[in-house]
Amino acid sequence: MAQFEPRTSVELFSGCGGLALGIARAGFTHRLLIERDAHAAATIAANAARGVAHVVDWPYEQDDVRSIDWKKYRDIDIVAGGPPCQPFGIGGKALGPDDERDMWPEAVRAVRETGPLAFTFENVFGMLRERFEGYVAWVKACLERPTYPRRAGETHEAHLKRLNKLPKMYEVAIQSVNAAEFGAPQNRRRILFLGVRADAGFLPPMLKRTHTRERLIYDQYVSGDYWRRHGLSLKGRKPLIHPDKSLAARLSLLREPPAGLPWVTVRDVLKDLGDPNGVNGHAFQPGARIYQGHTGSPLDLPAKALKAGDHGVPGGENMMVRDDGSVRYFTIRESARLMGLPDDYSFPRSWSESMRQMGNAVPVQLGEAVGEWLAEQVEKVKGLRRSAA
Repeated sequence: MAQFEPRTSVELFSGCGGLALGIARAGFTHRLLIERDAHAAATIAANAARGVAHVVDWPYEQDDVRSIDWKKYRDIDIVAGGPPCQPFGIGGKALGPDDERDMWPEAVRAVRETGPLAFTFENVFGMLRERFEGYVAWVKACLERPTYPRRAGETHEAHLKRLNKLPKMYEVAIQSVNAAEFGAPQNRRRILFLGVRADAGFLPPMLKRTHTRERLIYDQYVSGDYWRRHGLSLKGRKPLIHPDKSLAARLSLLREPPAGLPWVTVRDVLKDLGDPNGVNGHAFQPGARIYQGHTGSPLDLPAKALKAGDHGVPGGENMMVRDDGSVRYFTIRESARLMGLPDDYSFPRSWSESMRQMGNAVPVQLGEAVGEWLAEQVEKVKGLRRSAA
């Protein structure tokens, strides 16, 4: 039956595998995963050698995406990837298309040469800043009409004007998401470019969030279920999100708890690990300290976004605030859990290098939600084509 037909994918800029693992869990078979970074490639190789589920059979290659002939993959269902975010991140120089690391043209080329049924590309929320508005419009138009590349000497503006007069090959939507709203124990805001073949005749729907902040606040400060689950008392605890308790007070008037599941917190995901013991990447990393703007992650909220940094791991981030108010860095194992990676997923490099890779990755829970969205669109397109045949 159609629903059991294998779904295939290729992925650009695969890094340490967060998005790839989520998409694999959603039922896709990867035909190619491509990443230039040698350290990330070593991470995937180490996990393949360990026999980690899904990763063991990945066709992962360390190479430059600019050297790939994507026309060899014209039979695949989807294309996915996360072009380098440094050109658009808030912490860097934000040179956008003037940054040599800008690889959006390569993402468009992959779509042009493969012609998938659907695709998705993710990037940092900072790409939606006003300064990049014109470039984002150009990227979206290129993904909608990938068979009309920019001509030699043609500006982005002139190309965009020309593209907007041409028929679409894909319908594309841009969605802002927070990984915490899809079950990741991390507040990580990203944007998604979501594309579906235009000839299918429908617009790409938005991903539906499954986890809410409101339900977490309800469970913590109205029902108290959160604290009972952890064997703790609510007494004396102040709401971490709304210190004035206004939202908790409004939620207390509800006859039923808010719809959806609660955000997953740091305490939820690390509750059985205990203190660092040096086993399986759970080793203490010295040097954590609080300074202005870098205060760590409370245990009873999703973690702040793990960061890679342009020049190493930021000194005051990637750390937890314990119940006694002290701070320490997340271990590699704790960070992997915050990214949704399984406990048999290893990082063979240093703590700093491991944090860099995870700081650049997509949480697996968000990757799986994206994969499920892609699977739904692929089946819709295939079903419509079967009906028309």
